[in-house]
Amino acid sequence: MDLVSVSKVKVDGVEIFYRHAGQPTAPVILLLHGFPSSSFMFRNLIPLLARSYRVIASDLPGYGFTEVPAERGYQYTFENLANTIGLFLDTLSIGRFAVYIFDYGAPVGLRLALDRPRAIWAVITQNGNAYVAGFGKEFWAPIERYWKSGATADRDALRPLLTLDITRSQYVNGSPHPSQIEPETYHLDQALMDRPGNKEIQLDLFYDYRTNVPLYPKFQAYFRSSGVPILAVWGENDTIFIPPGAEAFKQDARYYELHFLDAGHFAVETNEQKIATLISDFLDENIAGGSNQVDPMTGEV
Repeated sequence: MDLVSVSKVKVDGVEIFYRHAGQPTAPVILLLHGFPSSSFMFRNLIPLLARSYRVIASDLPGYGFTEVPAERGYQYTFENLANTIGLFLDTLSIGRFAVYIFDYGAPVGLRLALDRPRAIWAVITQNGNAYVAGFGKEFWAPIERYWKSGATADRDALRPLLTLDITRSQYVNGSPHPSQIEPETYHLDQALMDRPGNKEIQLDLFYDYRTNVPLYPKFQAYFRSSGVPILAVWGENDTIFIPPGAEAFKQDARYYELHFLDAGHFAVETNEQKIATLISDFLDENIAGGSNQVDPMTGEV
């Protein structure tokens, strides 16, 4: 099993923390985490994928061990997250990559795709949404109220979403094996979110998520125009991004596979080997020997 290294690099006035493994000359897979997690969620997946790929998993600004100095005055928007990760890739001289999008990682990764449409040679979406049909109504209803009003009262009404009970529920709800999910996952997420000022960052991003929705038609047009192969590996029991969101990719993707897992939002927990196999098989089919063959270095079909 390939060893996972951790590094930091200064980009855009931010110290980006990232995990990485695999041969430097291998095709790149970029793993993008979501709320309220970090690259730690990929700790077991990275070495499995690194047998064939160069795997990079960064912590987004506001998450994990990425450090944003207060004097930087960083504005926590999805546009800025995508810009920072784009500069991170440039700093590492990564021009072509497959992208694994989960939760917040979806709008970050797909904004990158709009900015550099030939850079991405495959998309793996694990409960990473790009369709209005994918919103779970109960979870998103109070957030949508805040979108509409921008009111302090509606912002404050979201603070319970930033507690340990809710963080834990995102990991264990919908899992057929909740006792097998390591408690350090949600405790680490919560400890990092409990840092001074971090919950305000999370509330800012809840509000800014509204800016992603008008981009959904552009994301979908990108799928159609680029023909990028899309693999959806989806926790079927997720109540945040629900199964219709996974099924919707089919209408715009030229090359598409969907696999539902008996899992919740954090489907990668306890399913690392299964997901790694699905990814490897899909990418192998789309890199060499398959009718959907894509050159990961040039993007040529």
